[in-house]
Amino acid sequence: MSFIHLSTAIFLIFGFLVFKSSRQIPLPPGPAPWPIVGSIQELFRKKPVFQWTLGLMKEMNTKIACFRFGDVHIIPVTCLEIAREFFKKQDAKFMSKPITMGTEYSSCGFLSIAVSPSGDQWKKMRRVVASEKRTEEADNLVRYVHNHCISGAVVNIRVAVRQYIGNVIRKMMFNKRYFGERRKDGRASVEEEDYLDALFTVLSLLYSFGKIMKEAIRIISMYHDPIIDERIRERREGKKKEVEDLLHALILVKDSNGEPLSSTEEIKTQALCLMLLDLIYASVDNPSNAIEWALAEMINQPKMVQKATKEIDQVMGKERLVQEEAFRLHPITPFNLPHVSSANTTVASYFIPKDSHVLLSHIGLGQNSKVWDLSVKVDLNEPNLGFISFSTRRRGCMGAALGSIITFMMLARLLQGFSWEVPHGSMIELNESMTDLFLAKPLISHAKPRLPVHAYPTPKNNF
Repeated sequence: MSFIHLSTAIFLIFGFLVFKSSRQIPLPPGPAPWPIVGSIQELFRKKPVFQWTLGLMKEMNTKIACFRFGDVHIIPVTCLEIAREFFKKQDAKFMSKPITMGTEYSSCGFLSIAVSPSGDQWKKMRRVVASEKRTEEADNLVRYVHNHCISGAVVNIRVAVRQYIGNVIRKMMFNKRYFGERRKDGRASVEEEDYLDALFTVLSLLYSFGKIMKEAIRIISMYHDPIIDERIRERREGKKKEVEDLLHALILVKDSNGEPLSSTEEIKTQALCLMLLDLIYASVDNPSNAIEWALAEMINQPKMVQKATKEIDQVMGKERLVQEEAFRLHPITPFNLPHVSSANTTVASYFIPKDSHVLLSHIGLGQNSKVWDLSVKVDLNEPNLGFISFSTRRRGCMGAALGSIITFMMLARLLQGFSWEVPHGSMIELNESMTDLFLAKPLISHAKPRLPVHAYPTPKNNF
């Protein structure tokens, strides 16, 4: 090592030690970091990282911690009171999002809503997101399951709910149910499977590998771009002035002065495409995971199914309790999307440096014994406390309303229309995957109609 390199290293270490000793307010507790690199080596040694993080916090008996990776401080939180201090009392300081290679690829330079740093672009993107909802695909879901009842086939719940959500989102966004040609048995086309695989790859690697992310985004764009290009051409030629779907609405939306909210140049840079992607990202994984877990839990607890179906039959609206319990017990990710601090601050008597990444633990808050009665596995009478499956406050999930409504509708229709039971000779294992929070094995179940025949849509071989 040259003298210059050695001198630089000594200077950086000395500066770090001086900074640490001069600060009066301590950082949250955490593992002792190495100089310069921090605890970054643990990312490669501890898999999955979220289990190591939460396990270490439990060993240290702390509800807030600090993990330093390089020059970035990661602040996980598992306490509702501390979370409120971050995002209720000091929400304005934690509105931004981290800048990573993965989020840059997925948002084409941080043009989208969910991952863009706080600023004018994010504020404008948020204004154009409407609460448009489509319910017609619910009949197609019921028809699909009813077809399986008639043939005596089992239903792969994971496949069914993902197809349903994909159909709803595409119909709402592009006025198009699916890509490619459906198979004769009603299953998704090869193109649609390719599309959904890419979509879930993006969601699982949003803050991770750039190369894999780039390929997944290419596949998604391959299906989206031709539709968007056609709509832009129609706008230029003055065709189709009526609003057919959300894409058309976003292209035509105007501000309070009657001016187009997005210029032609912004459309060319795919800003509108990315707003649509934000809603797709926000709406596809959380509901499908919650429904699969909810049905798995309920099939194992018949009394809970009876209560839920009774509520739906009597009121057609109280199904929210079932859905929220599924979100609480089985979140799609261990943490919410990171919030970045815009300035040095103090939370819970700890120093939070500028540019820290604050993570709310879905598991820590959703399964906190001080908030929830953990002696009851699923309790439909619990208050809705610490419910952050779609994140929270100003930078909460843009698709929260859409994702929740899709989930309410889907779970209600599946419970109202069918009785569910485990196929003969098998059992439901309520185990999480080793790499994520999905069920380790897709839920496979037999469905039996519980309504009069005329209540079901006419059987078809499509979904």
